[in-house]
Amino acid sequence: MNVVVCIVLLLPFPFYYCLWNYPQSWVDLCGKDTDPCHRMAQISHIIKILQILALFSVAHLSWPPWYFWVLFTFGQYLNFKVYQLLGELGTYYGIRFGKNIPWVYEFPFGYIKDPQYVGSILSLVACLCWVPFQYILLWVLGYVFMMVIESKENPDTRAKPQC
Repeated sequence: MNVVVCIVLLLPFPFYYCLWNYPQSWVDLCGKDTDPCHRMAQISHIIKILQILALFSVAHLSWPPWYFWVLFTFGQYLNFKVYQLLGELGTYYGIRFGKNIPWVYEFPFGYIKDPQYVGSILSLVACLCWVPFQYILLWVLGYVFMMVIESKENPDTRAKPQC
């Protein structure tokens, strides 16, 4: 296994862990003039690009089998739907950063537990036709780790919004 690729694949999870568990520190670091959700989104997008590039570095591309299209399309649909329903504030820990995010009941919420992570996992599993198993497994384990961490939200540890 390529150690650099593994490190890049795991990059977001310590970041997400720290933001989830220490949201006030992140809000304070961002300051009054920067929305903590937007800054988290910017950093997350940069990390996502690095992760995709890392996967491409170990991939063996060919025409994908039929199951790729099913898994990848449904996985990306779940990701799109979550972002559409929650927006940037809801997707990027707004509730942890002291923002008022309304509860959403529309599909996929209420039907699929952790739909964004499930969508990401389905998209990764689809890529098994190109990427060696151990890299996909490592990335999936990162998502499972965050699903466990985020299932234990303590409202008392939410950040106070900057004035």
